[in-house]
Amino acid sequence: MTDPIGATKTIMEEKSVQTLCRVGDVPADEPLRVVLPDDHAVSVYLWEGSYFCTDDLCTHGEASLAEGYVEDGQIFCPFHMGSFCISTGEPRAAPCSEPIRAYEVIERDGMLLIER
Repeated sequence: MTDPIGATKTIMEEKSVQTLCRVGDVPADEPLRVVLPDDHAVSVYLWEGSYFCTDDLCTHGEASLAEGYVEDGQIFCPFHMGSFCISTGEPRAAPCSEPIRAYEVIERDGMLLIER
């Protein structure tokens, strides 16, 4: 069977919900590093009463962002003090220029989850 002229195909990327940790595991204003079952590491943050999650690896210096600190909604890399917005992953301070991936955190039954 052939596609009609002008038809478009959409490739859907399958995502799965993955458990990060218990709500009480995340300290206030301090990142928590979580390694997912596929060995992908993320950092989880509790800032001003809300949970956030980003990839753990800095795009500039390949440092673990969980070893940095959170201030004003930003995670500061421990290597060169560049920073990223914890809600969007966008770089906020040099030398960081490439964004990190940010994930929406789902709170369910006392657990924190992300879709990826």
